[in-house]
Amino acid sequence: MILHLYIARRFVRAFLIVLAVFISILLPIDLAEQVRRIGNPDAGFAGAFELALLNLPGTLYEMLPLFIMLATLFLFLGLARTSELVVVRAAGRSALRSTLSPVVVAILIGVIGILVINPIVAATERQYQSSIARYQTGEERTLSVSAEGLWLRQGSEERQTVIRADRSNADGTVLSHASFFVFDAGGSLQSRIDARAATLEAGAWALEEVKIWPLENSANPEAQAEVFESLSLPSTLTREQIRDSFGRPSTVPIYELPSFITQLNRAGFAALTHRVWLQMELSNPLMLAAMVLIAAGFTMRHTRFGKTGVMVLAAILLGFGVFFIRSFAQVLGETGQLPISVVAWTPPLAAILLALGLLLHTEDG
Repeated sequence: MILHLYIARRFVRAFLIVLAVFISILLPIDLAEQVRRIGNPDAGFAGAFELALLNLPGTLYEMLPLFIMLATLFLFLGLARTSELVVVRAAGRSALRSTLSPVVVAILIGVIGILVINPIVAATERQYQSSIARYQTGEERTLSVSAEGLWLRQGSEERQTVIRADRSNADGTVLSHASFFVFDAGGSLQSRIDARAATLEAGAWALEEVKIWPLENSANPEAQAEVFESLSLPSTLTREQIRDSFGRPSTVPIYELPSFITQLNRAGFAALTHRVWLQMELSNPLMLAAMVLIAAGFTMRHTRFGKTGVMVLAAILLGFGVFFIRSFAQVLGETGQLPISVVAWTPPLAAILLALGLLLHTEDG
C-alpha cells in the first residue's frame, strides 16, 4: 500500500506539472487568437483576456488524455532513471501491479472530470459563445429547447424578436406553428405574429397562414389583427447561426444532458450528436486508463537498455493514434454510420487490451 501511495503521489505531481506547463503555453497563444478573432477595438485587451480565460477550461478538458499520457511518461521515466523500477521488480512487484495506482488515479481524474469539470466547462463555453457573438456582431442569439417547444432569439440593439415553435426540422430552418414576439430597444412588446409554418430563407423568414396582432398602443389588438396567406419577415439569422446557437454538446452539463436529449427529440431534432457526446463522456475514465497503460508499456524499462527516445516517441504516436481513431469513430457515430455504444466504448477498451498485451509481453517475454 505504501508503494502504491508513493507512485500515486508521483503521478499526481507529474500531472500537475504537465497541466501547469500547458496552461502557460496555451493561454498566451489563445489570447493572441482572441484578439484577432473579435476584431473589435472597443473590446480591447480586457475583452480578449476574458474570452481566453473562458475558452481555457474547455481546451484543457479536451486535451486531458494527452496530459495523462505525458504525466505517465514522466513518472516511469523518472522511476527508471533512478533505478526505482529495478528495486520494485526485485521486491517481487510485477509491471502490472506497478501500474495499478496510476490507473486508479487516472480513472478518478476521469470521474472528477465528469462530475465536476464537465459542468464548469459547460458554463464557461456557454458564456464564451455569448461573449464572442456580442463582441463580433453586437447581437446575441440564443436557442433553447424546453417542454413547450423550440425557443429562438434574433435581433440587434434596435429590435429583438423571440420565436417559439412547436417543432422544427433537423437544422432549425423550418418551424411548425411558430409565434414571433417583436420587442423594441426598450423591451416593450410591439407585435405578435403567428404562422402555421416558417421557413428561413436568405435574409428573411417566409411565413405561411399568418396572423399579426399590433400590441403597441392598441386597446383591442384582436380587432386590429391582420391575416395573410404568406408574408416575408426580415431576419438576421442564417442556417449556420442557428446551428451555432445550439452550441456544441459540451455546453450542456452532463447532469442535464439526458433530459435535454429528450426535449430535442420532442422538438423534432435527432440529437444524435448529443447522444454520442454523452456516451463519450461516460467512457472517458476508461480512455484515461488506456493512456496510462499505453505510456507505461513503452517506458517501464531501465534506461541502460537504450532507445529511450524511440520508445517515448512510439508511446506518443500510439496514444495519438488511439485518440485519432476515437475522434474518427465519434464522427461516424454522429452521422449515424456506427452504433453509439461501439463508437464510445470500443476504442478505449481495445486500447486497454492492446496495452495490457504489450505489458505482459514486456514482463514475461
